[in-house]
Amino acid sequence: MKTDVTTLDAGKAGSVDLNEAIYGLEPRLDIIHRMVRYQRMKRMAGTHHTQDRSEVSVTGKKVYKQKGTGGARHGNKAVTLWRGGGKSFGPKPRSHAIGMPKKVRALALRHALSAKAKAGDIVVLDKASSADGKTSALRGKLEKLDLNNALIIDGATVEESFAKAARNIPNIDVLPIQGINVYDILRRKKLVLTKAAVTALNDRFDGAKVPAEQSK
Repeated sequence: MKTDVTTLDAGKAGSVDLNEAIYGLEPRLDIIHRMVRYQRMKRMAGTHHTQDRSEVSVTGKKVYKQKGTGGARHGNKAVTLWRGGGKSFGPKPRSHAIGMPKKVRALALRHALSAKAKAGDIVVLDKASSADGKTSALRGKLEKLDLNNALIIDGATVEESFAKAARNIPNIDVLPIQGINVYDILRRKKLVLTKAAVTALNDRFDGAKVPAEQSK
């Protein structure tokens, strides 16, 4: 799959081959959905907490005498029946993370990349660099490339001046190749890969093959 390589100045820098086994799959929404759910649930803090009857701070004295009132029998005010009492079966701190096989996670990333490629929303940059680290200059270059809502993936490291220039631009995210993930790919309109990122993805999925039913 041949794709043109562009520069930040909107110039041409040749072309690059995108591996069909990574970018040429027929996107499966069920796998992508599973991965997004896996990521979002793993990010949940799980710090919710309600007090049960052993934790509330109330008197332990019997509310009123057992007999002779004409009302129901009651003990102390920590029970869930009373206002200010404990909560029955309330949420407690816990992990919301769910399990997902490593191979399925890798497959989901390939399907997310293929979905972007199929929609024509992948842009390959020669390199992501900024000479002066100025936000205004970088914003102007991205606007020329029609990148108003994009995830930019660089190689093993992101140039510090480029990251500094991009961090104040709304709807622009910059990540090293180690941080690429399905959720962030889908939440931005465009996916921008540097040549270093393309090479890193090829190495990461080295040996990946196009399914037989899609290679015909």
